[in-house]
Amino acid sequence: MFKGARKFFKTAGPGIITGAADDDCSGIATYTQTGAQFGYGQLWTAVFLLPFMVAIQESCARIGAVTGKGIAAVIKEHYSKKALYTALLFVITANTINIGADLGAMGAAAQLIIPVNFTILTLFFTVVILLLEIFVSYRVYSRILKWLALALISYPITLFLVKQPWGTLLKATFIPHIEFSFAFLFIITGVLGTTISPYMFFWQASEEVEEEKKRHMLRHGIPHLTKKFIRFLRLDTFIGMLSSEIATWSIIVVSATVLNANGVTDIGTAADAAKALEPLVQTFPNAGLIAKMLFATGIIGLGLLAVPVLSASASYALSETLNWKEGLNLKLKKAHGFYGVITIATLIGLTINFIGINPIKALIFAAVLNGVAAVPLLFIIARIARNEKIMGAHRSGMLSTTFVWATFLLMTISSIAMFFTIGGS
Repeated sequence: MFKGARKFFKTAGPGIITGAADDDCSGIATYTQTGAQFGYGQLWTAVFLLPFMVAIQESCARIGAVTGKGIAAVIKEHYSKKALYTALLFVITANTINIGADLGAMGAAAQLIIPVNFTILTLFFTVVILLLEIFVSYRVYSRILKWLALALISYPITLFLVKQPWGTLLKATFIPHIEFSFAFLFIITGVLGTTISPYMFFWQASEEVEEEKKRHMLRHGIPHLTKKFIRFLRLDTFIGMLSSEIATWSIIVVSATVLNANGVTDIGTAADAAKALEPLVQTFPNAGLIAKMLFATGIIGLGLLAVPVLSASASYALSETLNWKEGLNLKLKKAHGFYGVITIATLIGLTINFIGINPIKALIFAAVLNGVAAVPLLFIIARIARNEKIMGAHRSGMLSTTFVWATFLLMTISSIAMFFTIGGS
Protein backbone atom coordinates (compact mmCIF):
# COMPACT_ATOMS: atom_id res chain seq x y z
CA MET A 1 0.00 0.00 0.00
CA PHE A 2 2.72 2.49 1.05
CA LYS A 3 4.85 1.43 -1.90
CA GLY A 4 1.92 2.16 -4.23
CA ALA A 5 1.31 5.56 -2.60
CA ARG A 6 4.98 6.53 -2.98
CA LYS A 7 4.90 5.44 -6.60
CA PHE A 8 1.78 7.52 -7.29
CA PHE A 9 3.20 10.70 -5.77
CA LYS A 10 6.41 10.17 -7.68
CA THR A 11 4.41 9.88 -10.90
CA ALA A 12 1.84 12.57 -10.09
CA GLY A 13 2.54 16.10 -11.13
CA PRO A 14 0.77 17.95 -13.96
CA GLY A 15 -2.75 17.38 -12.61
CA ILE A 16 -1.91 18.34 -9.03
CA ILE A 17 0.11 21.39 -10.10
CA THR A 18 -2.67 22.47 -12.51
CA GLY A 19 -5.28 22.07 -9.78
CA ALA A 20 -3.30 24.24 -7.37
CA ALA A 21 -2.56 26.83 -10.07
CA ASP A 22 -6.31 26.98 -10.71
CA ASP A 23 -6.69 28.52 -7.24
CA ASP A 24 -4.16 31.23 -8.04
CA CYS A 25 -4.31 34.83 -6.82
CA SER A 26 -7.10 35.54 -9.30
CA GLY A 27 -9.04 32.55 -8.02
CA ILE A 28 -8.67 33.53 -4.36
CA ALA A 29 -9.76 37.12 -5.11
CA THR A 30 -12.76 35.99 -7.17
CA TYR A 31 -13.94 33.35 -4.68
CA THR A 32 -13.45 35.77 -1.79
CA GLN A 33 -15.45 38.44 -3.63
CA THR A 34 -18.35 36.11 -4.41
CA GLY A 35 -18.46 34.96 -0.78
CA ALA A 36 -18.37 38.54 0.49
CA GLN A 37 -20.85 39.91 -2.06
CA PHE A 38 -23.36 37.06 -2.38
CA GLY A 39 -22.78 35.02 0.77
CA TYR A 40 -23.42 31.35 0.02
CA GLY A 41 -25.32 32.23 -3.18
CA GLN A 42 -22.66 30.83 -5.53
CA LEU A 43 -21.37 28.04 -3.29
CA TRP A 44 -23.01 25.42 -5.50
CA THR A 45 -20.54 26.21 -8.29
CA ALA A 46 -17.71 24.43 -6.44
CA VAL A 47 -19.49 21.05 -6.58
CA PHE A 48 -21.31 21.66 -9.85
CA LEU A 49 -18.13 22.47 -11.80
CA LEU A 50 -16.02 19.54 -10.57
CA PRO A 51 -17.08 16.96 -13.21
CA PHE A 52 -16.70 19.59 -15.94
CA MET A 53 -13.19 20.49 -14.73
CA VAL A 54 -12.16 16.84 -14.58
CA ALA A 55 -13.51 16.09 -18.06
CA ILE A 56 -11.80 19.09 -19.65
CA GLN A 57 -8.43 18.75 -17.96
CA GLU A 58 -8.37 15.00 -18.49
CA SER A 59 -9.09 15.61 -22.19
CA CYS A 60 -6.25 18.14 -22.39
CA ALA A 61 -3.86 15.83 -20.53
CA ARG A 62 -4.81 12.96 -22.82
CA ILE A 63 -4.29 15.11 -25.93
CA GLY A 64 -0.74 15.89 -24.79
CA ALA A 65 0.05 12.32 -23.74
CA VAL A 66 -1.36 10.63 -26.87
CA THR A 67 0.08 13.04 -29.46
CA GLY A 68 3.32 13.91 -27.68
CA LYS A 69 2.53 17.53 -28.55
CA GLY A 70 0.99 20.58 -26.93
CA ILE A 71 -2.46 21.80 -27.91
CA ALA A 72 -1.19 24.56 -30.20
CA ALA A 73 0.94 22.06 -32.14
CA VAL A 74 -2.06 19.74 -32.54
CA ILE A 75 -4.26 22.59 -33.78
CA LYS A 76 -1.54 23.67 -36.22
CA GLU A 77 -1.21 20.17 -37.65
CA HIS A 78 -4.90 19.30 -38.03
CA TYR A 79 -6.88 22.55 -38.22
CA SER A 80 -6.88 25.88 -40.03
CA LYS A 81 -4.56 28.80 -39.35
CA LYS A 82 -7.63 30.78 -38.31
CA ALA A 83 -8.35 28.30 -35.50
CA LEU A 84 -4.69 28.32 -34.47
CA TYR A 85 -4.34 32.10 -34.36
CA THR A 86 -7.66 32.47 -32.55
CA ALA A 87 -6.48 30.07 -29.84
CA LEU A 88 -3.11 31.82 -29.67
CA LEU A 89 -4.65 35.29 -29.38
CA PHE A 90 -6.97 34.31 -26.54
CA VAL A 91 -4.43 32.40 -24.47
CA ILE A 92 -1.61 34.95 -24.77
CA THR A 93 -3.89 37.94 -24.07
CA ALA A 94 -5.65 36.32 -21.10
CA ASN A 95 -2.42 34.93 -19.66
CA THR A 96 -0.50 38.20 -19.90
CA ILE A 97 -3.23 40.13 -18.10
CA ASN A 98 -3.50 37.35 -15.50
CA ILE A 99 0.29 37.48 -14.95
CA GLY A 100 0.12 41.20 -14.29
CA ALA A 101 -2.80 40.83 -11.90
CA ASP A 102 -1.06 38.01 -10.00
CA LEU A 103 2.22 39.92 -9.69
CA GLY A 104 0.35 42.97 -8.43
CA ALA A 105 -1.54 40.88 -5.89
CA MET A 106 1.73 39.38 -4.64
CA GLY A 107 3.18 42.84 -4.16
CA ALA A 108 0.03 44.13 -2.43
CA ALA A 109 -0.11 41.06 -0.17
CA ALA A 110 3.56 41.36 0.77
CA GLN A 111 2.96 45.00 1.77
CA LEU A 112 0.63 43.76 4.49
CA ILE A 113 3.62 42.40 6.40
CA ILE A 114 6.67 44.13 4.87
CA PRO A 115 6.88 47.97 4.87
CA VAL A 116 8.50 48.12 1.43
CA ASN A 117 7.42 50.03 -1.67
CA PHE A 118 4.92 48.18 -3.89
CA THR A 119 7.08 48.64 -7.00
CA ILE A 120 10.15 47.15 -5.34
CA LEU A 121 8.22 44.13 -4.06
CA THR A 122 6.56 43.47 -7.42
CA LEU A 123 9.88 43.74 -9.25
CA PHE A 124 11.48 41.41 -6.71
CA PHE A 125 8.86 38.70 -7.25
CA THR A 126 9.15 39.11 -11.03
CA VAL A 127 12.92 38.58 -10.93
CA VAL A 128 12.66 35.58 -8.58
CA ILE A 129 10.06 33.87 -10.77
CA LEU A 130 12.03 34.42 -13.98
CA LEU A 131 15.28 33.14 -12.44
CA LEU A 132 13.57 29.99 -11.14
CA GLU A 133 11.72 29.33 -14.37
CA ILE A 134 14.70 29.87 -16.67
CA PHE A 135 17.61 28.46 -14.69
CA VAL A 136 16.15 25.65 -12.53
CA SER A 137 15.71 22.23 -14.16
CA TYR A 138 12.20 20.92 -14.81
CA ARG A 139 12.74 17.98 -12.45
CA VAL A 140 13.58 20.31 -9.54
CA TYR A 141 11.09 23.00 -10.55
CA SER A 142 8.15 20.58 -10.71
CA ARG A 143 8.91 19.49 -7.15
CA ILE A 144 8.98 23.14 -6.02
CA LEU A 145 5.58 23.73 -7.64
CA LYS A 146 4.10 20.71 -5.85
CA TRP A 147 5.20 22.07 -2.46
CA LEU A 148 3.84 25.54 -3.24
CA ALA A 149 0.43 23.91 -3.72
CA LEU A 150 0.27 23.51 0.08
CA ALA A 151 -0.30 27.28 0.34
CA LEU A 152 -4.05 26.62 -0.09
CA ILE A 153 -4.40 24.73 3.19
CA SER A 154 -5.14 27.79 5.35
CA TYR A 155 -8.75 28.15 4.09
CA PRO A 156 -9.88 24.57 4.78
CA ILE A 157 -8.36 24.89 8.28
CA THR A 158 -10.18 28.18 8.89
CA LEU A 159 -13.42 26.57 7.72
CA PHE A 160 -13.55 24.32 10.78
CA LEU A 161 -12.48 26.99 13.25
CA VAL A 162 -15.48 29.20 12.50
CA LYS A 163 -18.99 28.30 13.62
CA GLN A 164 -20.80 27.40 10.40
CA PRO A 165 -24.53 27.07 9.59
CA TRP A 166 -24.03 23.56 8.22
CA GLY A 167 -27.66 23.09 7.21
CA THR A 168 -27.57 26.28 5.14
CA LEU A 169 -24.21 25.29 3.65
CA LEU A 170 -25.52 21.88 2.62
CA LYS A 171 -28.53 23.44 0.89
CA ALA A 172 -26.42 26.14 -0.84
CA THR A 173 -23.90 23.52 -2.00
CA PHE A 174 -26.36 21.28 -3.82
CA ILE A 175 -29.23 23.61 -4.79
CA PRO A 176 -28.21 26.19 -7.42
CA HIS A 177 -29.14 29.82 -6.83
CA ILE A 178 -29.14 32.24 -9.79
CA GLU A 179 -29.85 35.97 -9.98
CA PHE A 180 -30.37 37.63 -13.35
CA SER A 181 -28.38 40.76 -12.61
CA PHE A 182 -25.15 42.03 -14.13
CA ALA A 183 -23.33 41.93 -10.76
CA PHE A 184 -24.26 38.28 -10.15
CA LEU A 185 -23.53 37.13 -13.72
CA PHE A 186 -20.29 39.14 -13.84
CA ILE A 187 -18.92 37.37 -10.76
CA ILE A 188 -20.23 33.94 -11.80
CA THR A 189 -18.51 34.38 -15.19
CA GLY A 190 -15.37 35.14 -13.19
CA VAL A 191 -15.91 32.02 -11.09
CA LEU A 192 -16.29 29.95 -14.26
CA GLY A 193 -13.28 31.64 -15.84
CA THR A 194 -10.93 31.23 -12.91
CA THR A 195 -12.10 27.62 -12.42
CA ILE A 196 -11.93 26.59 -16.09
CA SER A 197 -9.10 28.74 -17.47
CA PRO A 198 -7.41 28.70 -20.88
CA TYR A 199 -3.91 28.53 -19.43
CA MET A 200 -4.80 25.28 -17.67
CA PHE A 201 -5.65 23.64 -21.01
CA PHE A 202 -2.30 24.44 -22.61
CA TRP A 203 -0.22 23.91 -19.48
CA GLN A 204 -1.45 20.42 -18.61
CA ALA A 205 -1.21 19.11 -22.18
CA SER A 206 2.36 20.39 -22.49
CA GLU A 207 3.36 19.14 -19.05
CA GLU A 208 2.20 15.62 -19.91
CA VAL A 209 4.65 15.82 -22.81
CA GLU A 210 7.35 17.03 -20.40
CA GLU A 211 6.61 14.04 -18.17
CA GLU A 212 6.95 11.70 -21.16
CA LYS A 213 10.31 13.26 -22.03
CA LYS A 214 11.47 12.92 -18.45
CA ARG A 215 10.50 9.24 -18.44
CA HIS A 216 11.98 8.61 -21.92
CA MET A 217 8.58 7.59 -23.32
CA LEU A 218 9.00 9.49 -26.60
CA ARG A 219 10.72 7.69 -29.47
CA HIS A 220 11.21 9.88 -32.52
CA GLY A 221 8.47 12.13 -31.15
CA ILE A 222 5.94 9.30 -30.85
CA PRO A 223 4.67 8.46 -27.32
CA HIS A 224 4.77 4.83 -26.20
CA LEU A 225 1.90 4.80 -23.74
CA THR A 226 0.96 2.14 -21.26
CA LYS A 227 -2.39 1.54 -19.61
CA LYS A 228 -0.72 2.24 -16.27
CA PHE A 229 0.45 5.69 -17.43
CA ILE A 230 -3.06 6.61 -18.62
CA ARG A 231 -4.50 5.39 -15.30
CA PHE A 232 -2.07 7.56 -13.36
CA LEU A 233 -2.81 10.49 -15.66
CA ARG A 234 -6.53 10.24 -14.92
CA LEU A 235 -6.03 9.76 -11.18
CA ASP A 236 -3.56 12.65 -11.01
CA THR A 237 -6.01 14.91 -12.85
CA PHE A 238 -8.95 13.91 -10.68
CA ILE A 239 -7.04 14.47 -7.42
CA GLY A 240 -5.75 17.82 -8.67
CA MET A 241 -9.21 19.06 -9.65
CA LEU A 242 -10.86 17.69 -6.50
CA SER A 243 -8.28 19.43 -4.31
CA SER A 244 -8.83 22.64 -6.24
CA GLU A 245 -12.61 22.57 -5.72
CA ILE A 246 -12.31 21.70 -2.03
CA ALA A 247 -10.18 24.82 -1.64
CA THR A 248 -12.66 26.84 -3.72
CA TRP A 249 -15.61 25.70 -1.61
CA SER A 250 -13.67 26.53 1.57
CA ILE A 251 -12.71 30.03 0.37
CA ILE A 252 -16.31 30.91 -0.53
CA VAL A 253 -17.65 29.56 2.78
CA VAL A 254 -15.05 31.34 4.92
CA SER A 255 -15.53 34.62 3.03
CA ALA A 256 -19.32 34.41 3.30
CA THR A 257 -19.29 33.50 7.00
CA VAL A 258 -16.63 35.99 8.07
CA LEU A 259 -17.02 38.88 5.63
CA ASN A 260 -20.58 38.88 4.26
CA ALA A 261 -22.11 38.09 7.65
CA ASN A 262 -20.27 41.10 9.10
CA GLY A 263 -21.27 43.56 6.39
CA VAL A 264 -18.09 43.39 4.26
CA THR A 265 -19.44 42.94 0.73
CA ASP A 266 -16.71 44.41 -1.46
CA ILE A 267 -13.07 43.34 -1.59
CA GLY A 268 -11.13 46.43 -2.55
CA THR A 269 -7.72 45.67 -1.09
CA ALA A 270 -5.51 42.77 -0.02
CA ALA A 271 -6.22 43.74 3.59
CA ASP A 272 -9.96 43.28 3.01
CA ALA A 273 -9.39 39.77 1.66
CA ALA A 274 -7.03 38.91 4.53
CA LYS A 275 -9.81 39.53 7.07
CA ALA A 276 -11.37 36.22 6.06
CA LEU A 277 -8.48 34.37 7.70
CA GLU A 278 -8.59 36.16 11.06
CA PRO A 279 -10.61 33.36 12.75
CA LEU A 280 -7.70 30.98 12.09
CA VAL A 281 -5.70 32.88 14.69
CA GLN A 282 -8.47 34.27 16.86
CA THR A 283 -6.92 32.72 19.97
CA PHE A 284 -3.86 34.93 19.52
CA PRO A 285 -3.68 38.57 20.68
CA ASN A 286 -2.54 39.81 17.25
CA ALA A 287 -5.06 37.89 15.18
CA GLY A 288 -5.26 40.58 12.50
CA LEU A 289 -1.50 40.67 11.95
CA ILE A 290 -1.16 36.88 11.85
CA ALA A 291 -4.12 36.63 9.47
CA LYS A 292 -2.39 39.09 7.17
CA MET A 293 0.78 37.00 7.35
CA LEU A 294 -1.14 33.83 6.45
CA PHE A 295 -2.97 35.55 3.62
CA ALA A 296 0.24 37.06 2.26
CA THR A 297 2.03 33.72 2.45
CA GLY A 298 -0.82 32.02 0.57
CA ILE A 299 -1.01 34.70 -2.14
CA ILE A 300 2.77 34.79 -2.61
CA GLY A 301 3.10 31.00 -2.61
CA LEU A 302 0.31 30.54 -5.14
CA GLY A 303 1.61 33.44 -7.20
CA LEU A 304 5.03 31.79 -7.37
CA LEU A 305 3.22 28.69 -8.63
CA ALA A 306 0.72 30.33 -11.00
CA VAL A 307 2.78 33.01 -12.77
CA PRO A 308 5.24 30.44 -14.21
CA VAL A 309 2.28 28.29 -15.30
CA LEU A 310 0.69 31.29 -17.02
CA SER A 311 3.84 32.46 -18.80
CA ALA A 312 4.99 28.94 -19.73
CA SER A 313 1.60 27.94 -21.16
CA ALA A 314 1.62 31.05 -23.38
CA SER A 315 5.19 30.26 -24.44
CA TYR A 316 4.36 26.63 -25.23
CA ALA A 317 1.52 27.80 -27.46
CA LEU A 318 3.58 30.39 -29.37
CA SER A 319 6.69 28.20 -29.62
CA GLU A 320 4.68 25.30 -31.03
CA THR A 321 3.09 27.63 -33.54
CA LEU A 322 6.46 28.97 -34.73
CA ASN A 323 8.27 25.61 -34.58
CA TRP A 324 10.69 26.80 -31.89
CA LYS A 325 12.36 24.38 -29.53
CA GLU A 326 10.28 24.42 -26.38
CA GLY A 327 10.13 22.87 -22.94
CA LEU A 328 11.12 23.55 -19.35
CA ASN A 329 13.36 20.51 -19.64
CA LEU A 330 15.63 22.46 -22.02
CA LYS A 331 18.48 24.77 -21.04
CA LEU A 332 18.28 28.47 -21.94
CA LYS A 333 20.92 28.19 -24.66
CA LYS A 334 18.84 25.55 -26.47
CA ALA A 335 15.49 27.35 -26.27
CA HIS A 336 16.06 31.10 -26.53
CA GLY A 337 12.66 31.74 -28.13
CA PHE A 338 10.74 29.68 -25.56
CA TYR A 339 12.33 31.43 -22.57
CA GLY A 340 12.20 34.76 -24.40
CA VAL A 341 8.40 34.53 -24.62
CA ILE A 342 8.24 33.63 -20.92
CA THR A 343 10.33 36.68 -20.07
CA ILE A 344 8.45 39.10 -22.36
CA ALA A 345 4.99 37.91 -21.24
CA THR A 346 6.01 38.28 -17.59
CA LEU A 347 7.48 41.76 -18.13
CA ILE A 348 4.45 42.97 -20.11
CA GLY A 349 2.21 41.62 -17.36
CA LEU A 350 4.36 43.49 -14.83
CA THR A 351 3.77 46.84 -16.58
CA ILE A 352 -0.01 46.49 -16.04
CA ASN A 353 0.64 47.27 -12.37
CA PHE A 354 1.92 50.74 -13.13
CA ILE A 355 -1.09 52.18 -14.94
CA GLY A 356 -3.22 52.78 -11.85
CA ILE A 357 -5.28 49.57 -11.74
CA ASN A 358 -6.25 48.18 -8.32
CA PRO A 359 -4.46 44.79 -8.14
CA ILE A 360 -7.32 43.01 -6.37
CA LYS A 361 -9.93 44.34 -8.82
CA ALA A 362 -7.59 43.39 -11.68
CA LEU A 363 -7.62 39.79 -10.47
CA ILE A 364 -11.40 39.61 -10.71
CA PHE A 365 -11.44 41.20 -14.19
CA ALA A 366 -8.74 38.71 -15.27
CA ALA A 367 -10.99 35.86 -14.12
CA VAL A 368 -13.92 37.24 -16.14
CA LEU A 369 -11.69 37.60 -19.20
CA ASN A 370 -10.64 33.96 -18.79
CA GLY A 371 -14.31 32.98 -18.70
CA VAL A 372 -14.94 34.67 -22.04
CA ALA A 373 -11.66 33.50 -23.62
CA ALA A 374 -12.27 29.86 -22.68
CA VAL A 375 -15.35 29.59 -24.92
CA PRO A 376 -13.69 29.25 -28.37
CA LEU A 377 -10.87 27.15 -26.90
CA LEU A 378 -13.33 24.66 -25.40
CA PHE A 379 -14.92 24.26 -28.84
CA ILE A 380 -11.54 23.35 -30.35
CA ILE A 381 -10.56 20.99 -27.50
CA ALA A 382 -13.88 19.14 -27.73
CA ARG A 383 -13.26 18.57 -31.44
CA ILE A 384 -9.68 17.36 -30.94
CA ALA A 385 -10.41 15.03 -28.02
CA ARG A 386 -13.17 13.25 -29.99
CA ASN A 387 -11.21 13.05 -33.26
CA GLU A 388 -10.26 9.42 -33.93
CA LYS A 389 -7.65 10.42 -36.52
CA ILE A 390 -5.77 12.41 -33.86
CA MET A 391 -6.50 10.43 -30.69
CA GLY A 392 -6.91 6.90 -32.04
CA ALA A 393 -8.06 4.43 -29.40
CA HIS A 394 -7.69 7.11 -26.72
CA ARG A 395 -10.30 9.51 -28.10
CA SER A 396 -12.90 10.81 -25.65
CA GLY A 397 -15.83 8.58 -24.79
CA MET A 398 -19.42 9.77 -24.81
CA LEU A 399 -19.46 10.76 -21.12
CA SER A 400 -16.32 12.88 -21.37
CA THR A 401 -17.48 14.40 -24.67
CA THR A 402 -20.86 15.29 -23.18
CA PHE A 403 -19.29 17.09 -20.23
CA VAL A 404 -16.84 19.02 -22.41
CA TRP A 405 -19.58 20.19 -24.80
CA ALA A 406 -21.82 21.00 -21.83
CA THR A 407 -19.04 23.18 -20.40
CA PHE A 408 -18.73 24.97 -23.72
CA LEU A 409 -22.49 25.70 -23.71
CA LEU A 410 -22.48 26.72 -20.04
CA MET A 411 -19.65 29.23 -20.44
CA THR A 412 -21.09 30.54 -23.70
CA ILE A 413 -24.47 31.18 -22.07
CA SER A 414 -22.83 32.76 -19.00
CA SER A 415 -20.74 35.14 -21.12
CA ILE A 416 -23.69 36.13 -23.36
CA ALA A 417 -25.98 36.63 -20.34
CA MET A 418 -23.37 38.81 -18.65
CA PHE A 419 -23.01 41.07 -21.70
CA PHE A 420 -26.79 41.11 -22.20
CA THR A 421 -27.37 42.41 -18.66
CA ILE A 422 -24.74 45.19 -18.86
CA GLY A 423 -27.40 47.70 -19.81
CA GLY A 424 -29.31 46.95 -16.63
CA SER A 425 -26.32 47.18 -14.31
